[in-house]
Amino acid sequence: MSKQKDVSPSAEGIAASVKAAKSGGLPPVHLWNPPFCGDLDMRIARDGTWFYLGTPIGRFELVKLFSSILKREDGKYFLVTPVEKVGITVDDAPFVAVDFESSGNGDQQVLTFETHVGDKAVAGTDHPIRVVRDSETGEPSPYVLIRADLEALIDRKSFYRLVDLGTHHEGWFGLWSSGEFFPVIPSADLEGI
Repeated sequence: MSKQKDVSPSAEGIAASVKAAKSGGLPPVHLWNPPFCGDLDMRIARDGTWFYLGTPIGRFELVKLFSSILKREDGKYFLVTPVEKVGITVDDAPFVAVDFESSGNGDQQVLTFETHVGDKAVAGTDHPIRVVRDSETGEPSPYVLIRADLEALIDRKSFYRLVDLGTHHEGWFGLWSSGEFFPVIPSADLEGI
């Protein structure tokens, strides 16, 4: 009888698989449906820091590689390759929008966001902005969709800059981008501030 080899998922094995399969651009994770191989002790903190076995991953290239194979299914996050899928923990959103550029103004404004791993997304129909308010504190958490059900939390400095670009429209204070209006807060809630 032969002993079965331990095939527990590891960050190193996943990175090797991705490097072998990558051919430029983002891998087609939406086409990959490998079997689930278990959970990996990997976590993305709210500030965008990636941890493996409780230790921050210090190599940007490795974080960027892992972020390129991130997939969300039924509210859970996975790293996927053509041959394996492993679960990871995401504290809030998997990306952080650390900057944005604005062109145009009013309803002709276009907002282009950049994440901490270099992804870019132009806010609009395919990349909506949404704001969730904490029910106890009222503090806003703004997000922009980056790709395939993966959002970026818009960092505080960028959100303050966005608020300066905001306008009122149909009872809401919000933002225009690519011809779409994204509500942030009811205009009535701003009275007296």
